[in-house]
Amino acid sequence: MRKFNKSVLLVLISFSLLGCSNKNKTMNKTASEILGNPNYLAMSYGGYRQNSRSIQPSLEELKEDMKILAAMGVKIIRTYNVQLDQAKNVLQAITELKKENENFEMYVMLGAWIDCKNAWTEHPVDHNQESEFNIDEINRAVALAKKHADIVKIIAVGNEAMVKWATSYYVQPDVILKWVNHLQELKKSGELSSDVWITSSDNFASWGGGDGEYHTEDLNKLIHAVDYISMHTYPMHDTHYHPVFWGLENDESKLTSIHKIDSLMLRSKNYATSQYERVKKYMESIGAQKPIHIGETGWASYSNELYGNEGSKATDEYKEALFYKLMREWTNSNNMSCFYFEAFDEPWKDANNPGGSENYFGLFTLNGEAKYALWNLVDKGNFKGLSRNGHAIKKTFDGNLEELLNQVQLPENYSEQLHY
Repeated sequence: MRKFNKSVLLVLISFSLLGCSNKNKTMNKTASEILGNPNYLAMSYGGYRQNSRSIQPSLEELKEDMKILAAMGVKIIRTYNVQLDQAKNVLQAITELKKENENFEMYVMLGAWIDCKNAWTEHPVDHNQESEFNIDEINRAVALAKKHADIVKIIAVGNEAMVKWATSYYVQPDVILKWVNHLQELKKSGELSSDVWITSSDNFASWGGGDGEYHTEDLNKLIHAVDYISMHTYPMHDTHYHPVFWGLENDESKLTSIHKIDSLMLRSKNYATSQYERVKKYMESIGAQKPIHIGETGWASYSNELYGNEGSKATDEYKEALFYKLMREWTNSNNMSCFYFEAFDEPWKDANNPGGSENYFGLFTLNGEAKYALWNLVDKGNFKGLSRNGHAIKKTFDGNLEELLNQVQLPENYSEQLHY
C-alpha cells in the first residue's frame, strides 16, 4: 500500500473541513442577509388541507409543500402560532429535507399568537389586559427558535394583534412591547441568537399609518424596540370597504377590457405603496429608522360575497396574478421582503361558506393546481415530478386562458372617488 505524506494528508483534511465550513455558512443565513434579498422569496404558509385546523397536516404533506415552494424560489416562510403542532412539524419537515438534500434551503419567520384576556371565550373580552396563555406561547416559540436555530431567523409577536377591527382578540401596544422587549433581552443574554430578528406583524394602521388613535407612546416605543416593521396591506379588501382606487377613470374608457384591468391592478399596487409610505412617514416622524417589510398581502381568486362578481368584482385568477406580479416587482426592486399570502388555498378559513374569499388566497388550489400567477413556472418545468394530495402539479383551467378570462369582470365606474 502506498503511504501518504503526513503533511499532505493534513492539508487535504484542512481543505475538506474548510469546504464543509463554507457550505454550512452559505446554507445558514442570518435574518439581515435574507430579508430584502430577491433571491430569497418569502411566503405565508399554513398548509391545512381540511376544513378544520383540528386535522393537522402530516409530516409528509408538509415536506411535499416545502418542495413545491422551493421549486418556485421561496426560501422563507411565515407561520402564525405555536399553539398547535403545525409550526413544530414544519420545522421538523425542513430539518429532514435538509438532511436528505444538502442543497435544500428554507428559513422560517415563526409567529407567536397573542390574545387579549378572554379572547375566543364566552366571557367579555378585555382589550386592556392580555391572555394568561400568552406567556406559554412565547416560551414555546423561544424553545423552537433555540432547537432550530439554523432555520428560525425571525420571531413575530402577534398577528394583527393591535388593529382595532380584530375585535375578538386585539391587545394594546404595551402588551406587544412587553414581549418584544423580553425577546430582545433573551438575545442580549445569549439565550437566543443575536442574529434572530424580532418584530410584530400587523396592519399598516397599527404601525402608525392609520388614524390618530393608533399614535400612542407605547407604539412609538415598540417601533424603536423591533428589529424591523412587518406591515400588512390588503387593497383587495378595500375594493369593498374603501374603494377610492377601485374603478375606471374617464380617460380609460377607450382601453380594451384587459388594459382596463391592468390599469386597475396597477392602481391597487399603488394603493398598497401609499399605505407603506404612511407607515414610513410616521416611523420617521418619531425619529426611528427601521427596515419595513411586507408581512402580508394577497389577492383572492374567488369570492361569492363582497369581493366577487356580485360585489366589487375584484376576485379572479387574472387579477390575482397581476397583483402578485406587481407586488413582487415593487418589493424586489426596493430591497423588501414580501410574505405573500398565501401559498395554498385553505378551506378551514371560512369553513361555513365554501365560496368565501378567505378560502381562495392561495397561489395553488387545494389539490396543487397552479393558478394563473404561476402558469409560467409550470411551462418552465419547475414542478416536474412534484405533486400535492396525489395530484401532479398542473395549470388551472387546463391552461386554457380564454376560459379563465371568461370568468373576469370589470367593476363599476367609481371615477368620482379616485383619490387617496
